[in-house]
Amino acid sequence: MKILFVCENYLPHLGGAEVVFKNLAEGFVKLGHEVSLITHRIKGTKRYELMGGVKVYRVNCFRSRYFFSFLAIPKVLKLAKKADVIQTTSFNGAPPAWLAAKLIKKPVVITVHENWINKWSKVTDLSKISCFIHNCLEKMIYTLNYDRYICVSQATRNDIIKDVIKNKASEKKAITIYNGLDYRLWNPDNFDGNKVREQLDIKDRFVCFSWGRPGMSKGFEYLIEALPEISAQIPNSILLLMLGSIETHRQRYEKLLQLIKKLAQRHQLENRIKIIPSVPYEQLGSFIAAADCAIVPSVSEGFGYSAIEACTMNVPLVATNVGSIPEVVSGKFILVNSKDSNAIAEGVLKIKENKYTSTPLKKFTWERAIQEYLDVYGELQRDVK
Repeated sequence: MKILFVCENYLPHLGGAEVVFKNLAEGFVKLGHEVSLITHRIKGTKRYELMGGVKVYRVNCFRSRYFFSFLAIPKVLKLAKKADVIQTTSFNGAPPAWLAAKLIKKPVVITVHENWINKWSKVTDLSKISCFIHNCLEKMIYTLNYDRYICVSQATRNDIIKDVIKNKASEKKAITIYNGLDYRLWNPDNFDGNKVREQLDIKDRFVCFSWGRPGMSKGFEYLIEALPEISAQIPNSILLLMLGSIETHRQRYEKLLQLIKKLAQRHQLENRIKIIPSVPYEQLGSFIAAADCAIVPSVSEGFGYSAIEACTMNVPLVATNVGSIPEVVSGKFILVNSKDSNAIAEGVLKIKENKYTSTPLKKFTWERAIQEYLDVYGELQRDVK
């Protein structure tokens, strides 16, 4: 089968969506399929290269991924003629993929990582006008009528059916396929949390750990606001907060620093929180292993990699009960309300007292995900014939 991916971002740009499509595309190649991928060209990358068997074509978009929706159209049209199916995702790769599919009459599939239609004002602090514009753009993209909507969780699928499809007869277009995790990497035996504790001089502390990009939906401000109560209840506690993609989220990063400074002065928290720089993905497990309690304070979550990583590392987790998180958590965990610093603090205290839910560990393998994607493509191919 010949599969064409159209994604606004791809490696070396690194994010959750890029990890997903790298594993899918290279997994398809290993099974004997031919995969081409069109993405926007970032500084220092080649126009074309072979990466893990995937033919990667990069379109010059004047260093702005937003132009990709328009400037990628000629290349997508050219490669789509040879493809059996076109795979895309939100946001800027979706319009050219959909347009080429309709013009050349090829099936097109969109992966929906998260749906914020009618939620922008709830999960962000953007202005009313900005929320309205983003909501309209997202709705426009998702209502382009793709042949299949692959949703990364049942919560996301429910949102797509409610906000986009709205037709009982067409609900079969929305399919849940969970993302995968590399369990060869995410094996607790691969990581040594004691080394991290020694390096940071926190060997005898009760360590809370939270990590991710300081995006609008990650809820780190509510975790920071929970620190005074956590510190009062657990005097030897410390929060390690690992923040990545800082330049992309500079404004929100500075806001978090200001909040920390304000609370530190008021509640004497100078020795209760460490902001640590992001580390390569392969090293993240050592920091999770160093924790007595992992915390995922998200306001919205399409899949929940952070929660799954903590569960897989067998570290007790406090996570908010939003989006997909209740679907994917397992092992030792406590679910709390989002945007509630008191609930987060109470959750951490329960972890300290070993009062958590305990369930068998759930597994999300790439082998399963790859096969389920191929089953969707095969079904669409049969429909065409």
